[in-house]
Amino acid sequence: MAIDPARPFKPINIAVLTVSDTRGPSDDSSGDILCERVRAAGHKLAARAIEKDDADRIVSRLNNWIDDRAIDAVVVTGGTGLTGRDVTPEALDRVKTRDIPGFGELFRWLSFKTIGTSTIQSRACAVVARGTYIFALPGSNGAVKDGWDGILAEQLDSRNRPCNFVELMPRLLET
Repeated sequence: MAIDPARPFKPINIAVLTVSDTRGPSDDSSGDILCERVRAAGHKLAARAIEKDDADRIVSRLNNWIDDRAIDAVVVTGGTGLTGRDVTPEALDRVKTRDIPGFGELFRWLSFKTIGTSTIQSRACAVVARGTYIFALPGSNGAVKDGWDGILAEQLDSRNRPCNFVELMPRLLET
């Protein structure tokens, strides 16, 4: 990470959404990992929820968080695979203003180092939705660690050089 100590750290408000038909609050390990990393990085955990693999429910939850000006970013874990129940990317398509295609590409490149060609089964993606960042990671603990440690920890740190997502936040709603 290229941290510039002369720049101030600006904590942001991050919501964590787990998408799963099988996980609940007591066994949401990937959500737990994300929440721990959000707080350890100095950000505020603004909200946390678990939704079933149902596009309408995911869209409803995302719309509520997007409309909440106290939430700057959402990190989703789960629902990015290839099966019929994996609908997180389709839900993001329904709320997005624009895609961040490099996120999925970089995630799969990082993941390749860990799980090899199995990374091709991931549809990790990211979008901007009405001024809110949304990042969708696979539901495994390893994928969450790869995504946060390898991408989000740096891009959500206002001190990261040469650029970062935080410095763009005031301009995301420009027309």
